[in-house]
Amino acid sequence: MIARLAGKLVETSADGAIIDVQGVGYQVQASGRTLDALGPAGGDVVILTELQVREDGWTLFGFGSAGERETFRALTSVQGVGGRVALAILSVLDPVELATAVSHGDKAMVARANGVGPKLAQRIVNELAGKLGAPALAGSAGAPAPRGGVAADALSALANLGFKPAEANAAVAAANDELGPEASLDALVRLALRKAAK
Repeated sequence: MIARLAGKLVETSADGAIIDVQGVGYQVQASGRTLDALGPAGGDVVILTELQVREDGWTLFGFGSAGERETFRALTSVQGVGGRVALAILSVLDPVELATAVSHGDKAMVARANGVGPKLAQRIVNELAGKLGAPALAGSAGAPAPRGGVAADALSALANLGFKPAEANAAVAAANDELGPEASLDALVRLALRKAAK
């Protein structure tokens, strides 16, 4: 499993980028939002990834934040939503906006994405209801993660321990509010785990 890439940005296209990691060029599919945040070619980039293996090939998807990756995973769990459709949705709506649309049952908002018709938008809203977390709590995960961002790393740690995105977002947001921006990763994860266990 490839979970993260750190290297030089070789080039970007309409739907992806090539990142050189010690002489190996990785082709990564990404949302327009993430591609815009990568900056110009030649710069150093760090991107979170998700590898999907299918019969017809392997595809590496890239994300600017842990929240975007978790939202992508939730979207692709819906029947009829593949990786490209999920990226199209994330190009139009960030994780907070999508969580808001789902919580309000706003299928028209979801249907703004290319390749998403009214029926699929309704299915997404129905199946993801209650799975994306409260929009206010998802806020910390919705913004692109700063390099080595402690909150993003804490979210990733809780996700790896099996917490659902909504639970992880809520716990990390509460712990972050209590400890402040200077908190260490260890302290943030410990407090988030205590809050998630309540």
